[in-house]
Amino acid sequence: MSAEYIPAMYATFWSLIPPIVAIGLALITKEVYSSLFIGIAVGAVFYSGFSFEGTINHIFQGGIISVLSDPYNVGILVFLVLLGVLVCLMNKAGGSAAFGQWAADHIKTRAGAQLATMVLGILIFVDDYFNCLTVGSVMRPLTDKHKVSRAKLAYLIDSTAAPVCIIAPISSWAAAVTGFVPGEDGFTLFINAIPYNFYALLTIAFMILLIGMKVDYGPMAAFEKTAQETGNLFGGKESVFPQEESRSSKGKVIDLVAPVVVLIICCIIGMLYTGDFFSGVGFVEAFSGSDASVGLAYGSFFGLLFTLVFYFLRRVLSFKDMMDCFPEGFKAMVPAILILTFAWSLKAMTDSLGAGEFVSELVKSSASGMMNFLPAIVFVVACLLAFASGTSWGTFGILIPIVVDALSGVDHTLMIIAISACMAGAVCGDHCSPISDTTIMASAGAQSEHVSHVSTQLPYAITVAVISFVVYILAGFVRSWIICLPVGIVLTGVVLLVIKKRTAAQQ
Repeated sequence: MSAEYIPAMYATFWSLIPPIVAIGLALITKEVYSSLFIGIAVGAVFYSGFSFEGTINHIFQGGIISVLSDPYNVGILVFLVLLGVLVCLMNKAGGSAAFGQWAADHIKTRAGAQLATMVLGILIFVDDYFNCLTVGSVMRPLTDKHKVSRAKLAYLIDSTAAPVCIIAPISSWAAAVTGFVPGEDGFTLFINAIPYNFYALLTIAFMILLIGMKVDYGPMAAFEKTAQETGNLFGGKESVFPQEESRSSKGKVIDLVAPVVVLIICCIIGMLYTGDFFSGVGFVEAFSGSDASVGLAYGSFFGLLFTLVFYFLRRVLSFKDMMDCFPEGFKAMVPAILILTFAWSLKAMTDSLGAGEFVSELVKSSASGMMNFLPAIVFVVACLLAFASGTSWGTFGILIPIVVDALSGVDHTLMIIAISACMAGAVCGDHCSPISDTTIMASAGAQSEHVSHVSTQLPYAITVAVISFVVYILAGFVRSWIICLPVGIVLTGVVLLVIKKRTAAQQ
């Protein structure tokens, strides 16, 4: 039996180069497909030791074909396609337009439209993928009416996806985290860590203050100004998304609300089913043990089935029109599917190069002798790892066991704070990363050009990250969220006030 192949660059700094190349190129060229593929190719070259045959084999067998053979990934793609069809049906039936008109009559301001988007995002906390696409399809008509740029909509969606899921005890994210805590009661630790999850909590506070104070800065300010002055929601560019087909004149608000409510219920039941809730497992345990990929695929299938029957009985669409929505819905999701496939392949490259092992050793070597600063250190490392890999869950899997191993039985409170810092940092890095699946989904949900979403969101996410870092330093010494969280919220308000005054002075 031959020994397992280990590349020469395994578990070295070089393992982080492929995602750095991909992210750097995406931000420089504003073109995401070729940037991701070049990152994959660099990873394959490093893995193969600069062998041409080995590089080609690893790109496909170790990357693209491998990730598209993974059952979890396939489930997510099925969910994406079914949701794309569902959104197309709602648009063609006139439900989205009717809801947009109703909301425009009842929500009179841009701030109201943005707050409504945020509230809906917080309410749909079960899963981040589901959150991104559902909130986007429901709120687009309303935000378009009030000339909110698609980049701003994508930011609001992205900021109420992972940051909300990571502080929701009943979510696919809670289930993921509890599985990474060896030798401890994972669910209890998760609950105790919620008030220390400063990035997630401060992101919500930041959005409320940003909308309430009517302040925008960085590239987002230009997008918002263009949207308000010209009505162009894409920063002055042409939309890259397919134009909506002619809508049914019979569409009513119920034609959007009923399918969305049924979809939410079906997805929750689907996740509970995969966690054996109907076989006698408790509600919380069923969520903890659920397979989000399969549950969402089941839920979206039954949601789509209900919608077809509902529209057929209401006679808002003909059978042919409904069937035409299947290829159209699939077509609308092709950009997201392509980016996701490349992002997953890039992660496979970094995994094969031992990026996790490299970061693990780095954290272990830096943790000793700096216990009070450990939460802040873990937060930064988690940010960088999630940003480079585009995955929060992978970051949890690498860092949380290290934190538990270092602090379990030594300092329980500091362990909870450090675990929370790991979760917060992973969400922050995921939030900022162009190759993150939730960032990609937020772009798809808002129908915003992906690089525009990333470039406009970065200054906002980095602002909250810096404030969170400061608060984690404080938490390492004070060890009380009752003191630290209010300090973080006040800091957020002060920073936004300063930014608002500076931007007003420059105009």
